[in-house]
Amino acid sequence: MGKQFDAMLPQHEAFIRQQHIFFVGSAPLSEEGHVNISPKGHNCLTILSPNRVAYLDLTGSGNETSAHLDENKRITVMFCAFEGAPNILRLYGTGKVVLPATAEWDALYPLFSPLPGARQIIDIEVHKVQTSCGYSIPFMSYEGERETLQRWSVQKGEEGLKEYWKEKNTKSIDGMPTPLGKSL
Repeated sequence: MGKQFDAMLPQHEAFIRQQHIFFVGSAPLSEEGHVNISPKGHNCLTILSPNRVAYLDLTGSGNETSAHLDENKRITVMFCAFEGAPNILRLYGTGKVVLPATAEWDALYPLFSPLPGARQIIDIEVHKVQTSCGYSIPFMSYEGERETLQRWSVQKGEEGLKEYWKEKNTKSIDGMPTPLGKSL
């Protein structure tokens, strides 16, 4: 049965640190808008306090979470145990986008391992933590990170990434502007 907490406990933080993947969910306010769920890997999340996490957001073919946070700040982060004891942990909160060349970026970016293609940081204030059983989640073995995105980002180079962002990351699929798009 699920349990709810006002903050991450030490055992929640330990569980999060053991996971190789997490999922981010966000949605626009419009009923016609698309709900977005994005998988994240590369050990790009850091725990800042029992009520705050942040992740280094890498270049992707879309930028939905960013647009949704700019509109309404709502975000959910979910972790699933694919190895070991069954468990699902969700962080419910509000998030904001932190762009490069800002004081917030300068404060947060050193907390992450540098990764090619980093386009923004998602900073999340957690107001609820929920755990549930995860009994139906299959066992899966971790083999390693895919290096494809990192190789692609290095090959694109800084200017190539900026052009890609202009082409693919300035608006959501629903046409909502992103903070990155507003900054370019």
